[in-house]
Amino acid sequence: MTIKAVRTPDERFANLPDWPFEPNYIDDLPGYEGLRMHYVDEGPKDAPVFLCLHGEPSWAFLYRKMAPVFLKAGYRVIAPDFLGFGRSDKPMDDDVYTFHFHRNFLKAFFERMDLNDVCLVCQDWGGLLGLTIPMDYADRFTRLLIMNTGLGIGRPAGPGFDAWRDYVATNPQFNVGDLMKRATPILNEAEVAAYQAPYPDNSYMAGARRFPALVQTDPSMEGVDTGMAAAKFWSSGWSGDSFMAIGMQDPVLGPKAMYAMQKLIRNCPAPMEVADGGHFVQEWGEPIARAALETFGLVN
Repeated sequence: MTIKAVRTPDERFANLPDWPFEPNYIDDLPGYEGLRMHYVDEGPKDAPVFLCLHGEPSWAFLYRKMAPVFLKAGYRVIAPDFLGFGRSDKPMDDDVYTFHFHRNFLKAFFERMDLNDVCLVCQDWGGLLGLTIPMDYADRFTRLLIMNTGLGIGRPAGPGFDAWRDYVATNPQFNVGDLMKRATPILNEAEVAAYQAPYPDNSYMAGARRFPALVQTDPSMEGVDTGMAAAKFWSSGWSGDSFMAIGMQDPVLGPKAMYAMQKLIRNCPAPMEVADGGHFVQEWGEPIARAALETFGLVN
């Protein structure tokens, strides 16, 4: 089946601030042939991997403050853009966007890259999707760096999330750059423009529109069984090292949600609380990355 998609022009990504990374592309993942995905791949190919997964409606640019810390310490950083986001192709039909469409895409990418000794770095949808991956490759994931996210297990996410989901449903042409600025007041105008760059017009917005409606807040929703299986894995099957950072100003996936995740994850130590950090806590990411490396014993 051919999936109709649009591709953001490369010139939209010119002069990105603090983003020296070369783009890499794959367009023949099994089941996703013809859809071009973008990813960052920096650092030694034989080093431990930090697999950095963004959320909604951001892209790999979100990790520009954390990636240099991992790279300077001698490690490999891989940061893909989900289909519908960043420099990856954007299917135009809202119905294409389902939980398993994206989870299976992540699995296909992971298998293509043939990664080992991986630290999953995740936030927002990077966790909703990414936290379900290690249970299928338990021998390949050794570490977890988790920030402001959760698992979709069919429970209500609270009034803050409900308001966000309703806002997107009634404002399908919302401006992503403006949203990021409201959520992260420390952003400068060049950074705001970088977050808006993937979306020249509304035809590129299907993923940004759809993701909030896919969060599994009801037991009948697609992916709940997968989320429940992942919760079991993290509570009883996980044997790697973990580090948690919490953006304390996040009104949706802040302290309450994250301390519940800490209790779920086997042997997860006390979180790093980022007092000023909001939902997109990677924007305060340099000290988070340094602290994670210290906790993992990876400081050279």
